[in-house]
Amino acid sequence: MSAGAFGITIDALHGNGTAVAPALQIVLLLTVLALLPAIVVAMTSFTRTIIVLSMLRHAFGMQDTPPNMVLTSLALFLTLFTMAPVLSEINTRSIQPLMANSVSIDQAVRGGIEPLRRFMIRQTREKDLALMFEVAHVPVPGSIDEVQTVHLVPAFLLSELKTAFQVGFVIFLPFLLLDLVVAGILMSMGMMMVPPTIISLPLKILMFVLIDGWSLVVRALLGSFH
Repeated sequence: MSAGAFGITIDALHGNGTAVAPALQIVLLLTVLALLPAIVVAMTSFTRTIIVLSMLRHAFGMQDTPPNMVLTSLALFLTLFTMAPVLSEINTRSIQPLMANSVSIDQAVRGGIEPLRRFMIRQTREKDLALMFEVAHVPVPGSIDEVQTVHLVPAFLLSELKTAFQVGFVIFLPFLLLDLVVAGILMSMGMMMVPPTIISLPLKILMFVLIDGWSLVVRALLGSFH
């Protein structure tokens, strides 16, 4: 069934392999763009990455260096690097078939969400997923494929927060020890009026540069995903 004057084919919505109307493609594209920030935060590695980088900045004791834009840009590109296999699969299974009018919009959405679901499942702890089932008062599914996305996404975010804080603590600890050592030395010298951060900050920066800290942090972040 089609409106010939406008070339809009309604059968595409039912998966008959006919052409998807250009107007519907534009609407779908605008919808995806509108939801893209939420998708990036809730369903990718961005949350873990930006939290770890923010905790690293606080470990230095510098509130505005590196600037927020720099940290966000770095987190976005690391997210793009981490999610590259998932994005490639989404392009192959969803975007390209939809552009070629070989699948319906419903099939394209299901094909696009499946790689993201598999990524989130690999990163999600079982106890966090069980918590979502408990608070939602739903029975535990028989298999992981039966887990609804509405339960998977918050469980994934909880797991990401826990992992980010674990990685951030490991990064934070050496800086904290250096602050304690500097504070102890200043107190033993009777220089209690001198803020320890004045001495410890350049030492922390020097230590971080000497051990090539940015490379270590990026390696630890990328290696924490599986």
